[in-house]
Amino acid sequence: MSQSRIDITPSVTVHALLEAYPELEDLLIGMAAPFKKLKNPILRRTVAKVATIENIASVGGVPLDLLIGKLREAVGLPQSTNSYSDQDYFGEQPDWFSPDKISFSVDEKKVNAKDGKSLVAIMLEAKSVRRGDIIELVTSFLPAPGIDIMKSKGYSAWSRKEGDDLVKSYFLKNRDLAGNICDQ
Repeated sequence: MSQSRIDITPSVTVHALLEAYPELEDLLIGMAAPFKKLKNPILRRTVAKVATIENIASVGGVPLDLLIGKLREAVGLPQSTNSYSDQDYFGEQPDWFSPDKISFSVDEKKVNAKDGKSLVAIMLEAKSVRRGDIIELVTSFLPAPGIDIMKSKGYSAWSRKEGDDLVKSYFLKNRDLAGNICDQ
């Protein structure tokens, strides 16, 4: 076990978790199919640094209480008395959404390997999107860390699940390059 122990809470990043407890990698990978992507070194150096345990619980479809409980148990930490619930990324269709406002779509299955991940492709293309336009991201899982990153960049976000392995996330560009809020 690692010497730099940390408490395992929803806000801990995957990077920090695996730095403190590298032995948890196999446990995580065994809990949900999307967690197998943790073996990808590019993902480990990028997304894992910003993705929290709460994010990956949503991505993997694993109840947050269960995930934290299993991780804490595996490293000998006492079970938390807190009750955690997954952040709800899915909600009612927002007023700003309209299919005709979709400026471009990125499908994770069609992203060029050299572009890395679908979020990288979106960030590259997002620079050319006008305020009020929508970017669509099609994935086989809920891209919770990417949604949080886009929100932190001033985009409104909404996701909808269209099947067991089909999630469409939409991002409305609210600001122009100068940081001005889009009038709607």
